Amino acid sequence: MEQYHKIQTVYKRNPETKFKTLLEGEYSLPEFEYLKNNEWIFTEKVDGTNIRVMWNDNDITFGGKTDNAQISSPLIASLNNIFLPLEKRKVFEEKFKDSVCFYGEGYGAKIQKGGGNYRQDQNFVLFDVKIGEWWLERENVEEIAKLFGLDIVPIIGVGNLDDMVNLAGRKFNSQWGDFFAEGIVARPKRELRNRSNQRIITKIKAKDFRGGLK
Repeated sequence: MEQYHKIQTVYKRNPETKFKTLLEGEYSLPEFEYLKNNEWIFTEKVDGTNIRVMWNDNDITFGGKTDNAQISSPLIASLNNIFLPLEKRKVFEEKFKDSVCFYGEGYGAKIQKGGGNYRQDQNFVLFDVKIGEWWLERENVEEIAKLFGLDIVPIIGVGNLDDMVNLAGRKFNSQWGDFFAEGIVARPKRELRNRSNQRIITKIKAKDFRGGLK
């Protein structure tokens, strides 16, 4: 199953700061500027490691951001406990007649700096699902999360892209506890693609722009 696509930051990066900050107001894609005043759904960006859970030909496999990425032993153990029990395999068999991939983040202690703020063990939080060639809408992803007993990245707001940037710059707390969230992922209320068939989806990290986290 294919690797998760790159999520483009909302603004262009500033070469004068060695691309560590953003050029506020200069959108990185023309589609973002065109849709900037539309309604977008904001979810909290989790600071972890990309994980794929794949069902294909009656087989369940796990992958990282790339096919060669290494997954830690504690995280593999958690994924095994979540997805490999017989009752979960039956859910896969009953619900999915096509190949499916759950895209999520491995998160928790010892995954990235500050991973222990989220939780003291290592686990999986879902943020996207693709069945065949179809990306699911948020409500359908929520249904799958409930079906499998999965954590799902929380919705933290709805608004336009200016709202997203302003929220990210205010050092808002994570939904997981009393610490600052890494950032925001935003997507249109309805799934959209551009002329090259790329998804319209963007992100911003609080540390990316002036006034954000340092």
